Amino acid sequence: MDNLERLLKESWVLVEDSRDRLVSHFYSRLFLDQPGLRNLFPAQMAPQHDRLLEALVTTIQIVGDPERFDTTLRALGRDHRRFHLRDEHFDAVGEALLDALASVAGKHWNDEYQQAWAGVYAAIADRMRAGAAEATEPAFWNAEVLTHERRGRDLAVITCRPLLDRLDYRAGQHVSVEVPRFLPRVWRTYAIANAPTDDNVLEFHVRVPRESWVSAALVRRTKPGHLLRLAAPTGAMTLNRDSSRDILCVAGGVGIAPIKALVQEVARYNRTRWVHVFYGARRRDDLYGLAEFQQLLSDYPWLSVVPVCSKDPDFTGEQGQVSEVFTRFGPWTEHDCFVAGSGPMVRATLGALAADGVPPEQIRYDSFGDY
Repeated sequence: MDNLERLLKESWVLVEDSRDRLVSHFYSRLFLDQPGLRNLFPAQMAPQHDRLLEALVTTIQIVGDPERFDTTLRALGRDHRRFHLRDEHFDAVGEALLDALASVAGKHWNDEYQQAWAGVYAAIADRMRAGAAEATEPAFWNAEVLTHERRGRDLAVITCRPLLDRLDYRAGQHVSVEVPRFLPRVWRTYAIANAPTDDNVLEFHVRVPRESWVSAALVRRTKPGHLLRLAAPTGAMTLNRDSSRDILCVAGGVGIAPIKALVQEVARYNRTRWVHVFYGARRRDDLYGLAEFQQLLSDYPWLSVVPVCSKDPDFTGEQGQVSEVFTRFGPWTEHDCFVAGSGPMVRATLGALAADGVPPEQIRYDSFGDY
């Protein structure tokens, strides 16, 4: 770990347990300095608080991987064009962030931490500006909902198609979604659940967690014919076609969505790589995507799927946390690894992969969205 990574992680420990206070201070300072920015955000700010924390944690995790850092931040800049950000807004965000970190950390904050965060934020802003400047696609796409299938009380599988311009993306990426009919200016990130198709249909798996108004609107109120807005695709959990390594996929809940897209993409060219999928949920009924994988299993002999339940004693398959079960089938040091699910599940799986000795450059993960 180089000095910058060490300083970022050390300083994050000082504020990690005071996340609510950190975010509240940040937005208070930001809107005080730039009152006009408040109109770009929804009336209720709670969902936006989660987005900031996700961005901060992701930055700390990828700063040691220059290629991924550059790719992720340029894509984020393209995505954030929907907010009509200007240069002075980037400056105000940086000042508010540093002020919030220093205030919450208190007497433990020092000049080294200040310089580390100032430097990394400058790099973030530069790459986001560059990504926005080089973008040729629209800032967002209007898309018509084609199908809406409930897979339970709080889960739906939705397909939609952009109306005018094609939305190009890679399997494993995600997009921010707005439901303008019900929640204008409120966006939520969802993984795309299918590989790109000629007819440009996108599939999303949406679960309703606590305090997610966008997910609730998508699952309970959206119908075929309604319009959604989709922002530019982001995310680096994509396949390296030049790799000859076999593939490990670990998914929890609706984290199976981007994993399904990756498997579909592999199927288009694969002749030599084995793909091992571990799919976890609390109970058998929560393994809503298993039927589609059964069809994939019958089509592709190189694919294996291991379902896992953590709270279903009657389940006849693997029992336990999926982040632990997959380790019994290892080692995985010679695999390209993909992980998608809730934040705790992803962190536990990354820890298990590290303990197994899997090199970081062979791991891609996604903990955005409602898993």
